[in-house]
Amino acid sequence: MNESSSRNPDVPGFSRRHFLKSLGSTAVATAATQVETVAQELAQANAEKAAGPEAVPITLQVNGRELKLELEPRVTLLDALRNHSPYTGAKEICDRGTCGGCTVLWDGRPVYACMKLAVEAQGHAITTVEGLATGSKLSPVQQAFIDTDALMCGYCTPGFVLSVTSLLQRNPHPNAEEVKHACAGNVCRCGTYPRILQAALKAAGGTVTSKMEVIRYANLA
Repeated sequence: MNESSSRNPDVPGFSRRHFLKSLGSTAVATAATQVETVAQELAQANAEKAAGPEAVPITLQVNGRELKLELEPRVTLLDALRNHSPYTGAKEICDRGTCGGCTVLWDGRPVYACMKLAVEAQGHAITTVEGLATGSKLSPVQQAFIDTDALMCGYCTPGFVLSVTSLLQRNPHPNAEEVKHACAGNVCRCGTYPRILQAALKAAGGTVTSKMEVIRYANLA
């Protein structure tokens, strides 16, 4: 078939050969644009000085105070707090983001400190359990945990206290289900869940009115 017979009768001067040439040119132009875009992104990334692997200056805002440290970028927030600062309230238990023992407040929201890098925490307000009390006066949540004896070994307690604190900041009067949801990311191996529930509701100005509610919570925890 010659070129004239392969032309589209509705498009004068258009042939398969012309179409293939145009397609090839379009593909090359598109690829070139993509390569240029990637090159620009790489140039921008390279322009930003990479941190590490040696220790770099880091400034954290912990409990309303500025904390200046020299850390490798790979250091977690939990490690920075426990091993490079006086704030050891966050506990290292699983170190896998599953137990909640290392919970801290990140701009008021509970996060696992073992799952955050210290360098990421720069520019954010970090609160540990030590930052809840005012001088020698405990926060309402801390006092409620003591009043209801909501702890056994106490190792997981700071994480629960911070999770409940964050809940009450968002919702001053939660019900039992909301307390359970807020504490779902924290594990108490001693099984003190009923009293933790009582402590949360007490701190919110309420009480557990039903013994079955406590038993049901303990069974579901």
